[in-house]
Amino acid sequence: MVKTLPQHWTIPLLENGDKLSLYEFERRYNAMPNLKKAELIEGIVYIMPAALRFRSHGQPHGWIVGWLFTYEAATPGVASAVEPTVRLDLDNEPQPDAVLLINPEAGGQARLSDDDYIEGAPELIVEIAASSVAIDLHAKKQAYRRNGVKEYIVWQVLDQKLTWFYLEQGEYVELATDSNGILRSQIFPGLWLGVAELLAGNMQSVLTVLQTGLQSPEHAGFVQRLEPFA
Repeated sequence: MVKTLPQHWTIPLLENGDKLSLYEFERRYNAMPNLKKAELIEGIVYIMPAALRFRSHGQPHGWIVGWLFTYEAATPGVASAVEPTVRLDLDNEPQPDAVLLINPEAGGQARLSDDDYIEGAPELIVEIAASSVAIDLHAKKQAYRRNGVKEYIVWQVLDQKLTWFYLEQGEYVELATDSNGILRSQIFPGLWLGVAELLAGNMQSVLTVLQTGLQSPEHAGFVQRLEPFA
């Protein structure tokens, strides 16, 4: 009697630095249910560490998620998510720290696949990076730009720096703060961020700035446009 080997014995494991197709990456990833997070960036596998530090990643991640969720709650027709798998193209399947997208029914550029993954480029992606040497500012940035992610935020926690890029004529341009030190999304009206307040960990002020954006005429007009599709 011939015994069939368990699936995880017959499928090779993912290893950092593997160069794989999207299909092979997903096949190996699905055979490793205990693996918390792995990404395919420009055809190269990156396996994320299971343990994450509190102040340099976990807490900032939570703050960004709360900021985006507050915007989502006030804006029918948009959706946010934490670490979703995104099938960008044949060489890129990242799991960004957070995304904000316009629902496809409302004209958003990404869609949900039949197996419930994001396909295409979300309008906004946020990554929490330790410093400027992280992949988020290099290979990932290149992949996001090429695939048409319209806005990309990188928070370099250890460097006390947050950069918000927006796509203009196929290139990422750094968004500038207004006279009050506030960054305002070009794609999501009313999505305002008090950068100094965020870097200082003053989330009450961060949410106050956001609420001001949510009360702006621009946000009201955006909601009105999206409501029929919400």
